[in-house]
Amino acid sequence: MVRLNKIYTRTGDDGTTALVSGPRRHKHDLRVEAYGTIDETNSTIGVARLHTMATPDLDTMLLRVQNDLFDLGADLAAPETGEALPYEPLRVIEQQVVRLEHEIDQLNAGLDPLKSFILPGGTPAAAHLHLARTVARRAERIMVELSRCEGETVGAPALKYINRLSDFLFVAARFANAGGRNDILWVPGKHR
Repeated sequence: MVRLNKIYTRTGDDGTTALVSGPRRHKHDLRVEAYGTIDETNSTIGVARLHTMATPDLDTMLLRVQNDLFDLGADLAAPETGEALPYEPLRVIEQQVVRLEHEIDQLNAGLDPLKSFILPGGTPAAAHLHLARTVARRAERIMVELSRCEGETVGAPALKYINRLSDFLFVAARFANAGGRNDILWVPGKHR
């Protein structure tokens, strides 16, 4: 259980932060950057949800994603070291990926097939979901880079989840654009 009695601790004043598993890392450390960008993704989804309350099914899916993103942040903040811990670290699991895939299929079922790339925009909800998608892609790039660093691990389900998330957010944006009817299509070379 999380308990936050005091918000500031002053322990980060030296430019470091503690991982859930204990060790301190510089605030510019790639692992800290990864879970910080997951937090940023979560915040952009929170803004998008200001515009999805009238679509309860989509809003509920987004709320689940926000909770999953806290799980993902906790997963990244407690890296696998092979050492025994006094607690079981929270990990993203395959079932979370499967659920996200199911929700992608559910939202995509009523959308017309794409015949062009889409410009981010349309309704306020769609525009914010497209922004969240791009932040999720940045988080994915950072996580992949972290997973390639010597001595660092990122779980396979965590990498799958963040990859699926940007797909989910793309389909969710189209769904929020009146089922794709308000999508703004890219017209190659239109303004040459």
